[in-house]
Amino acid sequence: MPLPIIRLPGQKTGFDIGVEVTRRSGVDFNSCLHCRCCASGCPFVEAMDYHPHGVIRLLQFKQTEQALSCATIWLCVGCHTCSMACPMAIDIAAIMDALRQIALERQVPVAEPGILGFHREVLNTVARYGRTHKLEIMLRYKVRTRDWFSDMDVGLKMLAKRKLDLMPSRVKNIAKIKHLFNGLWEGRSHAD
Repeated sequence: MPLPIIRLPGQKTGFDIGVEVTRRSGVDFNSCLHCRCCASGCPFVEAMDYHPHGVIRLLQFKQTEQALSCATIWLCVGCHTCSMACPMAIDIAAIMDALRQIALERQVPVAEPGILGFHREVLNTVARYGRTHKLEIMLRYKVRTRDWFSDMDVGLKMLAKRKLDLMPSRVKNIAKIKHLFNGLWEGRSHAD
């Protein structure tokens, strides 16, 4: 006999976030053990409002609004450290990607100001060069936000350690990369 569906306060009906995330990511998150291995290796866990397993718990409880409006989905950089640590091989980064897509489509306000513009600048350099060019990303982001000096010390340290290349490196067959991006920008809003 199937268990009855329990609706939590504030939960809306008609849209099943869990089904949609599974469809988009191809990941079954219901096998999550909540062992916290994902959080133990995440380089950004201290800045997150929910640890990665906490976001999965929100999905399991169908807490759509909390899952789509949390800062964690925007702070995840997709490094897959969490996915590598997961004993159940759950691709948590793919879940975060799906949640970001759904949040944008549903016009949920982005919890971290400016981070969507930063994500777009990263994609722009990949579209141009086939790789990221960190210096260009930072410069374009600074121009967009007009925040020139807030993290100047970090930039200077990266330059001193040669972590910022002055010139971008390009993949050999940039046409294939441009083909991947064809259609991606259609309907894209330039405002964020």
